[in-house]
Amino acid sequence: MLTLYVIDTCDTCRKARKALEDNGVPFKTHDLRKDGLSAELLEHILERVPLQDAVNKRSTTWRNLPQEDKDSLDATSARQLLLEHPTLLKRPLLDTGGDALKVGYRAGDYDKLSS
Repeated sequence: MLTLYVIDTCDTCRKARKALEDNGVPFKTHDLRKDGLSAELLEHILERVPLQDAVNKRSTTWRNLPQEDKDSLDATSARQLLLEHPTLLKRPLLDTGGDALKVGYRAGDYDKLSS
């Protein structure tokens, strides 16, 4: 079964969820804010998504970080920040169970998925 990693208040996440529902694709939802982001889940994601693609540098959370945290971002500090602030993870993330995760959503992205 597909897993859609979201934050409930994210408009793009809502659009992605609706697209899956409209296409009749079964999926489960994991809300990063409510359900959390464990170290194991983060590593699962980062095995499939490059770190630079996983950090949402357009988020309010990113903008509110101290400048020194942003300037010194490396693989270790990024992992720590993502665990402390799951809303820094780009979303939605669609896990199809394969080798890659689909990061983000644009209309039509899920049209080829079927139930």
